[in-house]
Amino acid sequence: MKATWYDRQGPAAEVLVCGQLPDPVPGPGEVRVAVRFSAVNPGDTKKRRGWLGSDMPYDRVIPHSDGSGVIDAVGPEVDPRRVGQRVWVFGAQSYRPFGTAAEYAVVPEHLALDLPGDVSDEVAACLGIPGITAHRAVFADGPVAGQVVLVHGVLGAVAGLAAQLAAQGGAHVIGTVRAHADIALVDPRVAPRVIALDTQPAERIRELVPEGVDRVIEVSLSSNLTLDTAVARTGAVIAAYGSRDDRVTLDVWPMLFANLSVRLLGSDDFPAAAKARAARELTGLAARLHIPIAHPYPLSAVAAAHDAVDGGTRERVLIEVGAPDAGGVAHAAAEAGLRQERETP
Repeated sequence: MKATWYDRQGPAAEVLVCGQLPDPVPGPGEVRVAVRFSAVNPGDTKKRRGWLGSDMPYDRVIPHSDGSGVIDAVGPEVDPRRVGQRVWVFGAQSYRPFGTAAEYAVVPEHLALDLPGDVSDEVAACLGIPGITAHRAVFADGPVAGQVVLVHGVLGAVAGLAAQLAAQGGAHVIGTVRAHADIALVDPRVAPRVIALDTQPAERIRELVPEGVDRVIEVSLSSNLTLDTAVARTGAVIAAYGSRDDRVTLDVWPMLFANLSVRLLGSDDFPAAAKARAARELTGLAARLHIPIAHPYPLSAVAAAHDAVDGGTRERVLIEVGAPDAGGVAHAAAEAGLRQERETP
């Protein structure tokens, strides 16, 4: 199969290799996905470059945890009728060596979710890490119907989805961007009310919601904690999935008197039940989500795609790995059906 991989960490152009590897074979409880699109997330590029001193737990890594495609083979203990299903994949390279930057990706079957017909392969590939992180940030502390949810950085992948999920959950959403000029870049379907952090944001938020916000979805805890404390209602939750600085200064007494909670979110280690719930609900909502997607890169240009992500692009970055092969999928499905008939007593 065609694939991109790295055997050592470092700059994308120096360590990423594109070539041929043996086709993977699904084991018990696994499916093989013929990958259509592979998504590049910041977490993928951080693993590649050894962010925060992280090392390589495997001798070789095929990067990227998220993607979309069609199941073309299944292992033992998997219903052969899954062959031919369009799916989206998450967690392919979470505690596993081989992700979706290849013609085929093998994953446990619960990590490949059936894709509704009205959801494109491109959107499907974008759901995984950003969507599951956003879902956990919004709903980990219960329903948000009727609550005010402040979502920082709505031009980002996680925050943009968090704003939409919160609104779908019945919340009143306020989004933020770094500068006033960025407000015009926000799709009003993502966040209809947006405040710039360079224009007295605490006063603006309090004008909109004098009693304060119930939840904060935080992309940079070190940058915004003082603001979050100033606009939070008593008992509010600050759910943070990122921080500009490693160390954060707490405004202890204001936070204590307001009975605030800070929830820290590391997506690879969310509870399995939380991931499963998020994946199910994202599948159901996918057709209504608005995700800005850049023109896909070819597999041979994965290094350029990684550099685009590291450069802070506001569009989702995809690798176009292969086109759907309706004939091949139909043939594989027919073969699977024949096997099932032969094996049925």
